[in-house]
Amino acid sequence: MRVCINQFGLGNLGSDLAVISWFSQSLLGPMEAVRSSFLSPSADEQGFWLFDRWTELIPMTMTEGSCLVFRVIWDLPLGRHQYKFLVDDAWRYDDQQPFAQDDYGSINNYILVEEQQLLSSSLHTPAFTRNMDIDRNPQDEPSSSGGGHHDRVLQLLDSDVDISRRHLCMHLASHKIDELIPNSGKVFILDAEMAVKEAFHVMHKQGLAVVPIWDSNRRQISAMMTVSDFILILMEVPTLLDMFLQLHRNYVMLPDEQLEVHTISAWKEGKHQPNGEAVGAAQLMFGRPLIRAGPDESLRDVAMKILDYKISTIPIIEESYPLLLHVACLGGILKYMCRHFKNNLANLPLLQHPVGSLSLGTWTSGVGGARHLLALRPNDTLGSALNLLLGENISSIPIVDGDGSLINIYSRSDITSLAKDDAYTRIRLDQPVISQVLELADGSNRYYTCTRSDPLYVVMERLSDPVVRRLIVIDAGSQHVEGIITLSDVFRFILNPI
Repeated sequence: MRVCINQFGLGNLGSDLAVISWFSQSLLGPMEAVRSSFLSPSADEQGFWLFDRWTELIPMTMTEGSCLVFRVIWDLPLGRHQYKFLVDDAWRYDDQQPFAQDDYGSINNYILVEEQQLLSSSLHTPAFTRNMDIDRNPQDEPSSSGGGHHDRVLQLLDSDVDISRRHLCMHLASHKIDELIPNSGKVFILDAEMAVKEAFHVMHKQGLAVVPIWDSNRRQISAMMTVSDFILILMEVPTLLDMFLQLHRNYVMLPDEQLEVHTISAWKEGKHQPNGEAVGAAQLMFGRPLIRAGPDESLRDVAMKILDYKISTIPIIEESYPLLLHVACLGGILKYMCRHFKNNLANLPLLQHPVGSLSLGTWTSGVGGARHLLALRPNDTLGSALNLLLGENISSIPIVDGDGSLINIYSRSDITSLAKDDAYTRIRLDQPVISQVLELADGSNRYYTCTRSDPLYVVMERLSDPVVRRLIVIDAGSQHVEGIITLSDVFRFILNPI
């Protein structure tokens, strides 16, 4: 396909030099010939250039029969391509052709080379063809077999992914995590000498899934306590559970201070084998160095740390003090992204694609996907739910009825509900069914949903809500569970190497 752009003036154009700069936002797909012409009052044949991706200079030649029109033949792939004009040492754009503002405030014209232009001339409306002529080549037409059309549509989708990922990654790499730190706020910290039991209750009361641990002896954040630690305590360390049970049963006979003997630091030091190796929950809590980030690290680097180390949050620490500034999570980074790109979706075609057509999330076997979704029934035990959460390294499991329709969801953070009225002292993991355990959970809005037809940006906006950590994908009519999309899924998809 050949596109001829005829430029009929650009403001008060009186220079002997005009330059066209192109930025190709697509690097994939079949190459299409695009012929660009720039009309200028001057006739300096060597003064007109075309930039490819803002860098490569391509001389434009004078058209036959005119001393004012200069043209160039250049190959562009399917996708979106920006261009602008340099006149009198100033960058300009033509407001009679499609234009958009980029992230840096610069306004550029753009041209969209898409499959539809090869299939139907009806798309070339007067508004679109006003400064553009389309030349068709026989080799551009799809074959009668129809196979060519299918392949090119797939390449267009790949191009959209490539364009948008580059744009999103550049944005994340160009902004620092300190831009997400609020001017005022509060950060919860647990002292290493706090009782494990008390920490359990604090996390439940404050609705916290992860809390930094402060080591007063070393005067620094030493670790993070998570809900996974309590799951492991309940499942892998029966002696500690027995201790909780014994204290509860003999509460009248024991002095109050004995309830505080078993501290986080005592747990750290006491749950080691003779050879000094940490086991069970102690290994999870204290077996590896603290994963942290500095305020000058980019949003992309912070997000990659969270993904690489399979953690849900990361402390932002000013090393010179050291001072805990913030506890960052993927949801906060996503909220920052959505706020920035909300009015710029035209430049990110990927965000307008339905999530059901993208390679992200976990899906039921009927829908397909690289990973298959696990589910629970209401009469499954708490122990089976916890085993799945830890064994499969997942954060939540949908609970469905016999038809596969969504009833509820059980997440790792729900373990803190057992702190309510010391419920953990009265349960056995092999006895209560999951429906009974969920009666202790707080809140009516326990899960949030989307459908396969929802655009990626809609899913991102919902996940950017601080209380939403995942979306259950359902069929709108039957309420059948089809998949689940988490914050990690979205960021792995966006930051996937390209």
